[in-house]
Amino acid sequence: MYEQFEHKADVGVRGLGRTVEKSFEECARAMYAVMTDLSSVKPVKIFNVECGAENVEELLVEWLNSLITLTDTHNYFFSEFKVKIENNKLNGSVKGEKINPKKHELLTEVKAATYSQLKVFKKGKNWIAQTVVDV
Repeated sequence: MYEQFEHKADVGVRGLGRTVEKSFEECARAMYAVMTDLSSVKPVKIFNVECGAENVEELLVEWLNSLITLTDTHNYFFSEFKVKIENNKLNGSVKGEKINPKKHELLTEVKAATYSQLKVFKKGKNWIAQTVVDV
């Protein structure tokens, strides 16, 4: 499950899942839902993503910014995400398709994931990963 939350100038994105990996996947879905209607993005092509950080919070920012870089350099939207995290290193894959303005509604451009309201924590049985993205 993912959701967005209010922020004065930008957009908050939050992912919830039974594992920290699932919360990262859902946070990425929340970010792409800011950009377009995810139901219109078919998982046509796969890209691999690797990144690392000092801690799990910084890893979330690195993950999301890596996805933004993929979108910017390859002109793709993504709708499926798979993440494995070990020792603050992330190996993941994303699936999506080339951005087509005739097919994909272009909503809000996301420029970067930020450290604002950045949190990754366990609450009950779920992990929550959240941050604010610059739009």
